[in-house]
Amino acid sequence: MKGGIYNILKARFLVNEDANRNWRFIVFVILLAIVMIANTNRYERKIFKIKALEEEVKELRSEFVDRRSELMELKLESTIEKKMLEKGIIPSSVPPVKIKVVKEEEKSWYKKLWQ
Repeated sequence: MKGGIYNILKARFLVNEDANRNWRFIVFVILLAIVMIANTNRYERKIFKIKALEEEVKELRSEFVDRRSELMELKLESTIEKKMLEKGIIPSSVPPVKIKVVKEEEKSWYKKLWQ
């Protein structure tokens, strides 16, 4: 046991005749660690991006609600009336009348022939 720990501390497993297999395993472990670190880094970047997009959605949603309430206020008849009074246009005392256009029925060529 004492010789085994001493050999590990001296790194004899890297220089003896069986070292080729040990080096391949060490390189594999290093490559695996690099892949894991890169994967974790990519995952964290995606999480930060998702969080930033969620914040932007919240801001845009609140802006949408503000704009919609402004639009509803501008559409009110009282608001329109005030703006028109500033320009000197007063509301009509006579309600509007709907105009109906009756389309004249076209006669078929047969009826035109016997007319």
